[in-house]
Amino acid sequence: MKTILVTGATSGIGLEASVQLAKQGHRVVLVGRDEAKTKACVEQVKQRSGSQAVESALCDFASQASIRALADDVKRRFPRLDVLVNNAGTVFDAYGKTVDGIERTFAVNHLGYFLLTNLLLDLLKASAPARIVVVASTGHYRGDMDLSDLSYDTGGWSVMAAYGRSKLGNVLMTRSLAKKLAGSGVTVNALHPGVVASNIWSHAPVWAKPLLAPIKAFFMISPEEGGQTITYLATSPEVENVTGEYFEKNKAKTASRLARDEALAEALWAKSVELTKLQ
Repeated sequence: MKTILVTGATSGIGLEASVQLAKQGHRVVLVGRDEAKTKACVEQVKQRSGSQAVESALCDFASQASIRALADDVKRRFPRLDVLVNNAGTVFDAYGKTVDGIERTFAVNHLGYFLLTNLLLDLLKASAPARIVVVASTGHYRGDMDLSDLSYDTGGWSVMAAYGRSKLGNVLMTRSLAKKLAGSGVTVNALHPGVVASNIWSHAPVWAKPLLAPIKAFFMISPEEGGQTITYLATSPEVENVTGEYFEKNKAKTASRLARDEALAEALWAKSVELTKLQ
């Protein structure tokens, strides 16, 4: 039985992946923001999977203090961590900054992954062989990375520009981390789960929602299907020794040109350390 931590586990692909992983017989820890909703999802996963080895933890990924509290909670409660699934993510319908003074999309979708992963690295290494799964997006192909203005203080913010930048950050982090973890027994891979009809789009601008409705109906896959890509990277023996890759439909695919820029990846890593005040 593996111990698997899934962030963003109270809806969409995170919830469905949690059900799938629990069905496989693993101990699954669902991370959510709202205590009542998270507890309800734990009961749902237990019922749907037939497993009682399902627990919860709380975190608001828009707060670095909350992420640090989550890491401390995990290290206190669990003697090992076999798989970390970085799935918590969102889009916002308006520009804003977090309590840490960082543009919200980048803070939640990239820095949230970065900070939690680094805080749990020692536990993952001690549990090796272990895996880190990073839920990115095909949106990273359209992302840019202006390290001098990650919060769009000089303008240029839009819903999709911010989302693409955060998802590019996910893939760049994956590639950097794979190199840093070489020989440790811990692998890290990113994935695009497919275009999923999930709650992530609930914060899309009002003008975009009529456009999303037919796309959801005819082109988007179900959260259950999207969750399968997470489950594959988390537990499949086929990718046991694979690391630093970007996956679509359970196949490694060449990431964007910027995502393969090693100098940019290292520069973003250094900037992320600065923004999260990691030692």
